[in-house]
Amino acid sequence: MTPHTTPHGEETPGAAAARLTGRPVKAERPLSGGLAEVTLDDGRSVVVKRGDGPGAVRAEAAGLRWLAEAGAVRVATVHAHDTHHLVTDRVPQGRPSAAAAVRFGRDLAALHASGALAFGAPPPGGPCEAYIGRAPMRNVEGPDWPDWYAEHRVLPYLRLAVDDGTMSQAEAAPIEEVCVRLPELTGPAEPPARLHGDLWSGNVLWGGDDQVWLIDPAAHGGHRETDLAMLHLFGCPHLDRVLEGYQGATPLADNWRDRIGLHQLFPLLVHAVLFGRGYAEQALAEARTALAR
Repeated sequence: MTPHTTPHGEETPGAAAARLTGRPVKAERPLSGGLAEVTLDDGRSVVVKRGDGPGAVRAEAAGLRWLAEAGAVRVATVHAHDTHHLVTDRVPQGRPSAAAAVRFGRDLAALHASGALAFGAPPPGGPCEAYIGRAPMRNVEGPDWPDWYAEHRVLPYLRLAVDDGTMSQAEAAPIEEVCVRLPELTGPAEPPARLHGDLWSGNVLWGGDDQVWLIDPAAHGGHRETDLAMLHLFGCPHLDRVLEGYQGATPLADNWRDRIGLHQLFPLLVHAVLFGRGYAEQALAEARTALAR
């Protein structure tokens, strides 16, 4: 072991930051979730993240840059990356506020409106084989959102949940029926939106400048209601004010609240595969609710 490697022989976050930025490192400290904060010799604080799998860093870096290019939401700046490490800004820490929430809602609407080439389109320069958290996610283009969502988001994880015994084949039937009926359940057609793609509260940071910053995207072209459904699924401070800002900028289609559960099927099934039975039961409940409408 050397000062530049961990006990497992991996490069330390500080060594990776120095190599990728070309700046000497003054200090480093671990953060939650396997991240590290590194202080460079010029006083800047950066965050170093090690990728979870092949292509993960490339996908996240491309996603952050694509979201930033829209000029709508604040996104952690990508300073450098290689196949294993990503170096981004350290977002200033603050507390949630109603005013910031309304502004975030407006900015999120603008991000979505900036669009994508197609449903499932990856960010420019991003790989098709991407990730949502630690789970693999394929970005394959499709012209029709209901069919694309069923084929490339819901059904792959439903099959995994059945194969690993988290859900029985009989239990999978209601979700499969939802997939068949998606064209009639998903409301009016919309153009592809530029999605963050993993918009749970842990990836929404409230900055010390009373602004909201986004990190850790699973960015792709999708349906804008998907990002909002993620905010509902795991909670978000001042969510009512976020929605107020969003609706004031770009109103959602009628009855959008009735479709929240449909958009939550994908993340629920991802969590079922990663974390177990409780999420599978929640996905089944959402599917049965949708079929009963």
